[in-house]
Amino acid sequence: MTTEVRVKLPTHLRRLAKVEGEVLLPIEDPPTQRSLLDALERTYPMLRGTIRDTTTGKRRAFVRFFACEDDLSNTEPDTELPRQVLEGTEPFLIIGAMAGG
Repeated sequence: MTTEVRVKLPTHLRRLAKVEGEVLLPIEDPPTQRSLLDALERTYPMLRGTIRDTTTGKRRAFVRFFACEDDLSNTEPDTELPRQVLEGTEPFLIIGAMAGG
């Protein structure tokens, strides 16, 4: 079974993927962060390596994940996505973190 999930990308990744606004991704069961990112990279191969390391699969240091006002950046990749994301009422947000001083 597949589920469609709304994903919001930061501006620089939208430009790279040549998309406007949110993207709608069909993801396979189980609907996890890993399956979402797999679908994103499959649909937009130019994003491969920009969100997670291609060797380890770990999230890049300056990329954060949010949904339903919760920071999901440090959750296990195989944790199921929040119900609101699966129902389409909330998007999965990929945010470019800020650093500096």
